Amino acid sequence: MPPVTTLELLATPAGVSGVRRALRPYGTDVQLCASELVTNVVRHVGEAVPVTVRVWREEGGRIRLGVSDPDPRVLPVPVTGVGTEAESGRGLALVDALAVRWGVEQEAARKTVWCELYTDTDTPKTPERPGRRRRSAGALGHSSARS
Repeated sequence: MPPVTTLELLATPAGVSGVRRALRPYGTDVQLCASELVTNVVRHVGEAVPVTVRVWREEGGRIRLGVSDPDPRVLPVPVTGVGTEAESGRGLALVDALAVRWGVEQEAARKTVWCELYTDTDTPKTPERPGRRRRSAGALGHSSARS
């Protein structure tokens, strides 16, 4: 795994799949979170907006992913109550479910939405990851009933 990966691209649907391919060495969770965050830029900031995706290893074995765009005013807002038939609205719920933690850093001319994840090999073998919030049963739009 490279020590730091930086991708500079224009936010487009085709760019999202390129980000997933480039981040394959970091594992599926990193790929999924990066793809959701870049897709949010396409959808909420605009297509062909310049984006920087950075991934690096933090102390303690976590992977940190940051997606920066030039609009500090458009902030991510988790959507609650997304219907099971809805085609969108679950991106931040997925990031929240996969990440140990996530947030936003705002600057004068840009923002960075970031998250920290364990890699597949670094995930603690305990039932609950330290510092991680419990997943709500309906976080991804699924019923809490289990069969």
